[in-house]
Amino acid sequence: MRLLEVCVDSLASARAAILGGADRLELCSALSVGGLTPYVGLLRQIRAESDIPIRCLMRPRAGDFCYTPEEIELMADQIRELKNAGADGFVIGCLTPDGDLDERAMAPLLEACGDSGITLHRCVDVSRDPVETCRRAKALGIDTVLTSGAAASCMAGMETIGRLLTLREENRVPEILIGAGVSAGVIRQFRAKYPAARAFHMSGKREVESAMRFRREGVPMGLPGLDEWQIQQTDPEAVRQAREALLEA
Repeated sequence: MRLLEVCVDSLASARAAILGGADRLELCSALSVGGLTPYVGLLRQIRAESDIPIRCLMRPRAGDFCYTPEEIELMADQIRELKNAGADGFVIGCLTPDGDLDERAMAPLLEACGDSGITLHRCVDVSRDPVETCRRAKALGIDTVLTSGAAASCMAGMETIGRLLTLREENRVPEILIGAGVSAGVIRQFRAKYPAARAFHMSGKREVESAMRFRREGVPMGLPGLDEWQIQQTDPEAVRQAREALLEA
C-alpha cells in the first residue's frame, strides 16, 4: 500500500494537505525547529473537519532526543490527551547518551500509545547505528520508521534507505517512511531506483506573505534570521503532484 504523509503545524496547512490528497497527517507545532508536540486544540479543529488519519509528533523541546524522566512523563501525559482528542497514532523516539534506542525511556510512551499506530521519528537518523535502531524498533512493535537515511536529505541518504527497504521486504524492520526533501521529482527518482519505496513524508511548504501592513524591523521574536513576515504553509499543489508521482505505475 502506497502512503503519502504530510507534516503540518496549522489548520491552514492541514486543509491544504487534505485538499492535495494526503493519505495521512503528521501533526506537530513549530516546524521551523523541526517540529514539536502539537496543541490539543489544533487537533480538535482538524478533527471537526476531517477524519483523515493523524499521527501526532511527541517532542517536548527542540534539540537532542535524550530526555529527562520529567520530559518522558510529560510526553506520556500528552499522548493520552491527544489520543482522547482523536489522534490515530504517535511519532516518538528516545536515545541514550551513547546514541542507541532508549527502550527504557520509550516504555511509558509505548504503554500510553496502546494500540495506536506508532512511528519512530528521525532520531533514527542521529542514532549510532540506524540499521540496528530500525531492527530494535521492529522488536518493540513500532510499525513505521521515518528516515532520511541518516543524512541531511533523503536523496543524500538514498543508499542507506535502499538497504532499509531491502530489510523491510524481509520483514526485519518496520515500514520505511522516506522523508527530508521529498517532492514529486524525488518520489519518481526513488521509485525508479527502488520500486519497493512506497511511503513518503513531506511538508510541501510554501511561503505566504504576512497580513501585517505595519512592520517594525529589528525586533525579532524568535530565532535569528527567521523571516517573521513570511509564514510557511503547505502547498496543496505540491501535495497533489507528489501524490500523482507516488501513484504512477
